[in-house]
Amino acid sequence: MIRTTALAALLFVSLSVVAAEEAKPDLVKAKTIAETVCVACHGADGNSAIATNPILAGQGSAYILKQLSEFKSADGKPAVRKNDIMTGMASTLSDEDMKSLALYFSQQKPKPSAASDAKLVVAGQSLWRKGDFDRGVPACAGCHGPNGAGIPAQYPRLSGQYAEYTATQLKNFRIEERSNDPAAVMRTIADKLSDKQIKAVADYIAGLR
Repeated sequence: MIRTTALAALLFVSLSVVAAEEAKPDLVKAKTIAETVCVACHGADGNSAIATNPILAGQGSAYILKQLSEFKSADGKPAVRKNDIMTGMASTLSDEDMKSLALYFSQQKPKPSAASDAKLVVAGQSLWRKGDFDRGVPACAGCHGPNGAGIPAQYPRLSGQYAEYTATQLKNFRIEERSNDPAAVMRTIADKLSDKQIKAVADYIAGLR
């Protein structure tokens, strides 16, 4: 009985070690993928040079993993998040690749964008800090943090993100072109924002630190 118990315990420990090794992110492979596949749109270090593509450097790894997973179709079902280019890219990645890439990009130093219009920044700052009570829009800082750092695994980092990209995503949420937000939180908020407000808060976010 004692020998059986000891053998079972040893087997359990061995399997646990193997599982841990298999689950360990491969940052070397992730760097290679970033430099050969992701580089064209997001830069090798996640600092995209194109305003229509998001800056990934410094983004929370859990958030990146969620987005990559939802770009990928599975079990014959279409991808949760619609984007033909990203769906094609994600289809070539294994679960381990996505976990590794998520961690890799989260560890890179972001080179933030910048605001471009002082008047927009004032209006955007008000929305970020206070929201718009009359429209039922809550303060962005409530979920994404005063400095836009986000809350890992829940809300993405937004500080320094390209204004063009942010504005596009808000509009996509508004028309439900993008619908992978839990409990439709962003769709509900974006639906209450005017084009002018979206432009203002997106420009503010670009300069937020």
